[in-house]
Amino acid sequence: MKFGLIGHPIAHSLSPALFKAGYAGRYPYELIETPDFEEAYKIFLNEYDGINVTAPFKELALKKADIISEECSLVGATNLLIKTPEGVKAHNSDYLGVREWLYGVVAGLERTPVAPFGALLPPAARGVARFLNLQQHQMRHVLIVGIGGAGKAAAAAARALGMETVVLNRTIYSDEIKPLSCFREEFRKADIVIYNLPVRIPELDTLTYEDFAAGRPKHILEANYRNPSFDNELIQKMLHANPDATYTEGQVWLLLQAVTGYEIFTGETPDESSMKEVIKSK
Repeated sequence: MKFGLIGHPIAHSLSPALFKAGYAGRYPYELIETPDFEEAYKIFLNEYDGINVTAPFKELALKKADIISEECSLVGATNLLIKTPEGVKAHNSDYLGVREWLYGVVAGLERTPVAPFGALLPPAARGVARFLNLQQHQMRHVLIVGIGGAGKAAAAAARALGMETVVLNRTIYSDEIKPLSCFREEFRKADIVIYNLPVRIPELDTLTYEDFAAGRPKHILEANYRNPSFDNELIQKMLHANPDATYTEGQVWLLLQAVTGYEIFTGETPDESSMKEVIKSK
C-alpha cells in the first residue's frame, strides 16, 4: 500500500513524519507536490492507494469522489480519498477529530491541561457510528471563529451533535455568519470556543475576567498548532478568572485527525505515542 498528500504548498507538512512514526515505516507516504489539482489527482489514481488532501484542493477533491461519507456531506469538503472496490471514497478526518474532542468535552472525559501537550488525550475517532445521541446537550453554546476548512468541519461537527452554534468570520458571505466585531459578546456566552483563524485578532486583547465566565466550564480548542493566538499570558488570565476553563492546543486536533485518517487508510490503528513524539519535536 502507498499513500500521500496533495495540496499547495505542502513542503512544510508533518504528514510524512507522522505516518512513518504511526506505522514504523511499514508503508510509504509521500508528498505529491504540484499546484495543479488535476495533475495531482491523476498521480493519485495511477500510483497511490489513498491520499490526504489539504488546501486549496479539499472542495475539488470531493467532486471527484464516487462515494461520499456522511461527514463529507455535512462539511462539503474532504481531506482524505481512498480507493475501494466500489470506487474512490471521500472522508473528512478534520470533522471526525474535532467531533471526538467535542464528544469528550461534553461527556466530561476530557480535561486537557495547558502543558505538557498530549496529556489525557481522548481515544481516536473510529467513525460517525461511534458517537452516542447527545440531544440532552442541544443548548450547549459553541462559538466557531473562522470558517475555513477546519472551521467548516468544526461547525458541522458541533451542529451534528445538536449544539447551538454561532460562526464568526472576517468575510461575511451568508446570513449564518456574524462579523468579528461580535467576538467579545459571543465569547462571553459560549461554553465551547473553537478558534480557527491563522492570526491573532485584536479582539482577544479586549477580553476581561468577566468574559471567561467564572462559575461554569469553558473549553477552548485552537486549530493553529504552529503559531497559536492563545499565548501563555492569555491562557493564564483565563485560568485565573475561571479555574473550570480548559485550553486545548492545536496539536491535539492534529493528532486526532491524523490517527483517524491513517486508520481509515490502512485498517490498522497507528502508534499514537510515536506520532505524539513527532509533534512535540517540532
